[in-house]
Amino acid sequence: MLHHLSIQNYALIDELSIDFSDGLSIITGETGSGKSILLGALGLVLGNRADLGSLKNNDSKCIIEAEFDLTAYVLQDFFEANDLDYEDKTIIRREILPSGKSRAFVNDTPVNLSSLSELKSKLVDIHSQHQTLQISDALFQFSVIDALAKNDKRVASYKRGLKKYNKLLKELRLLKENQENEKQQYEYNLHLFKELEEANFKENEQEVLEGKLDVLNNVEDIKTSLSEALQITTNEEVGAQNLLYSLENTLHKVSAFSKDYQELYNRVASIKIELDDVVVELERSNETVDFNPNELEIVNERLQLIYSLQKKHQISSLKELSTIHQELADKVSGVENASDIINKKQQEVDDVAKKLDEVALLISNQRNKAVPKLKKELEFLLSELGMPNARFSIAVNPSEQYFNNGKDELAFLFSANKGGNFGELKKVASGGELSRIMLSIKKILSENIKLPTIIFDEIDTGVSGEVSNKIANIMQQMSQYMQVIAITHLPQIASKGKSHYKVFKEDKNGKTASNLKLLSTDERIIEIAEMLSGKDFSESALTHAKELLN
Repeated sequence: MLHHLSIQNYALIDELSIDFSDGLSIITGETGSGKSILLGALGLVLGNRADLGSLKNNDSKCIIEAEFDLTAYVLQDFFEANDLDYEDKTIIRREILPSGKSRAFVNDTPVNLSSLSELKSKLVDIHSQHQTLQISDALFQFSVIDALAKNDKRVASYKRGLKKYNKLLKELRLLKENQENEKQQYEYNLHLFKELEEANFKENEQEVLEGKLDVLNNVEDIKTSLSEALQITTNEEVGAQNLLYSLENTLHKVSAFSKDYQELYNRVASIKIELDDVVVELERSNETVDFNPNELEIVNERLQLIYSLQKKHQISSLKELSTIHQELADKVSGVENASDIINKKQQEVDDVAKKLDEVALLISNQRNKAVPKLKKELEFLLSELGMPNARFSIAVNPSEQYFNNGKDELAFLFSANKGGNFGELKKVASGGELSRIMLSIKKILSENIKLPTIIFDEIDTGVSGEVSNKIANIMQQMSQYMQVIAITHLPQIASKGKSHYKVFKEDKNGKTASNLKLLSTDERIIEIAEMLSGKDFSESALTHAKELLN
């Protein structure tokens, strides 16, 4: 509920601070006194667009703060999703700077206007003549029926299923589109895949072949160098191997005399062993190195195949070629196995659709059970509000189409006159009739779901007498379940409020300003007397005002 509202430098308001109570609050005041300014300020703090025209003094900023008690609502998830700090007593502040820029805060955390507007729908419902157009909207009509049917959890479950269903449908459509596109490329991709498959390249094959090619192209130089290396190591007189043998024998003679000599001997012995291994390798390599024109041709052909395929696919390594090979395999396999994949995805779609249908049927059954109750209550309330011949024809018809809230279509028809034809609300109901229908609907909703604070903006326009008393009684009944604020010109309605506020203009320092105050009991009697017979009210008007309040 709205607990407190403060306004600075807005329209005709210099500074205003007012507390609101639960139950039914009444706001009265002369035409042009500033009642619409209050609604404008409340709309502004809850996300409506602002401009410099909102500022009373263009040299100062406009600040509007509203404090809401959220303990009766379950809004923690909304606050968490929008990265806002939740407080049971939440303060929303809007600032409009002289530059024209505006800022909004929820519990001192900056918030964008889209999130603020979403929060507004959960906190305040401003009911005006304009809003009655909503009655003709099928989604709103369904929401009323679902409230009576207690369908909230079923509809939420259906929406989750519908989201999954639409996601799977999109995936299925993409699979089919891809299959069609891939079919057109299938033969070419298959040719490329087989080409790489037959090549059967091994890991690091390119590096190995390029190394082997270097050897084959330089066989003579390699053979000569290996022979010279063997001569240097194995010559009987001056070969490194023979000299190392002599060095080893010499050190062996003195190795027993000192640890240092022993260490030198061990190191030379180790070198001798390593050199012997080198000689063996040199002899093996010298024997195996030979010019083989057939092998050279094979290596050249293999490398040319690699280079040509790399050029063809515009890459420079076997690793990249391997990646392309796998991609082509997936594309070819995708086309060849597309039917299985599509059938599997279609089965997923069908399974979700079956569950959706089951939930949609439950929703539809509950709606059909709730319709007679809604019809009966609406017709009773409208009879109380001076429309004794009002009749509704409400039919929930099953459909094959998946809508956002189920699989039903709704015919919500109305007739105001006895024997009259039924028609769509927006076509056959007048503005006053729509207003009373909306009031009746809100009254029914207030008893079935937790509604936000509702503000009735002169909903009583064009009514008087007993009907105004009935409207007041309905508002009073609604206020047992929620906070109701009514802006009215009718004393019958004003007298029903738990709290009564008056909007008035006053001149200060040669300037006109609007203000709002909570009336005491005596002030309230005078205000209602003035509403009954004007500023110069009679003693009988005063007595009548007291009777109304009692």
